[in-house]
Amino acid sequence: MKNLVIIGSTGSVGTQTLDVVRSFPDDFRVVGLIAGKNFELLEQQVVEFKPKWIYSNCTQKQKLKLYSYGCFEKPIEEIVALPSVDLIVTATSGDIALVPTLIAINNKKNIALANKESIVIAGKELVSKAKQNKVDIFPLDSEPNAIWQCLKGEEKAISKLIITASGGALRDFPLETLSDVTPEQALNHPTWKMGDKITVDSATLMNKAFEVIEAHYLFDIPWEDIEVLIHTESLIHSMVEFVDGSIKAEIGKPDMRMPIQYSLLHPIRKFNPKVSKVNLIDVGKLSFAELDLNRYPCFVLGIEYGKKGGTWPAVLSGADQMAVELFLSGKIKYTEICEIIRNATKSHIAVSNPDVYQALEAANWAKKQVEDLVK
Repeated sequence: MKNLVIIGSTGSVGTQTLDVVRSFPDDFRVVGLIAGKNFELLEQQVVEFKPKWIYSNCTQKQKLKLYSYGCFEKPIEEIVALPSVDLIVTATSGDIALVPTLIAINNKKNIALANKESIVIAGKELVSKAKQNKVDIFPLDSEPNAIWQCLKGEEKAISKLIITASGGALRDFPLETLSDVTPEQALNHPTWKMGDKITVDSATLMNKAFEVIEAHYLFDIPWEDIEVLIHTESLIHSMVEFVDGSIKAEIGKPDMRMPIQYSLLHPIRKFNPKVSKVNLIDVGKLSFAELDLNRYPCFVLGIEYGKKGGTWPAVLSGADQMAVELFLSGKIKYTEICEIIRNATKSHIAVSNPDVYQALEAANWAKKQVEDLVK
């Protein structure tokens, strides 16, 4: 039985992780839940899963009620380092999980990673520390998880990685109408149910730039050997082409519980009646198309900053996080997201080989630059 700590238990990925745990009660024990201010949902989770440890941003009165169920509060950094913990699930968006992830790795805890920003901000160091500590980073997000599955049992004979993209909620909107897009429209994803931040990143395709950066570090693949294609059905989650011309693809329903289950149970596969299978006859056909870079300037900017290395990816992540927040709160237009990120960060003086704390400082600097620019 694996003892789990879930960072971001009340978010989209966190709740789906707990749904997987429900399906396999003999395989997992939830020993720690880390959440924000969603007290009602956290209380339900504490009552059901009975973790020993919690951390939250709830009020003191609410925390006292949680303690009455037999759990105790510790700082995140202490929870992820507890000797009884086997696996840390980073289910948040943004940079809040970065330092706890590093601490967990240094304490030889395996990581099921759904948090793209951690690898974008400090991928080089996190991967290096994982190797030093003989720790596994299991990519939980559907696209890198698919690549991981396709690479199983293969030698290093990779020609390229092919990452698929749905195109997001706005993929069929005329370009001239994008300046009038509302947050509600950007959040209306055609195939996936995700948190607000990642859904907007899916519309701008910044999330796909993040996934390219993630693949570069997690799988040690050159930038020029990573390709992104539009795949509107969201059934092929990524592919790997090998030097002999063969292509492996991972196919599954757009359901995050599938990659979550694969990561948590690895290396074992089990039947889950809650997760439906793909019926290829019903699907009929699978389509692919090149990216329209005019539609997705955030993708172009993301790849540019990723390739620069140093603290540039961290600056990209921080600026995007703030820009998306401002869009969701109605303070900027959808079409201003990319321009604001570039203008706010163009004065950045990069650190070429940053540690995690320098990278995090750069990300926070970028957030403030975006905020100040909009003000």
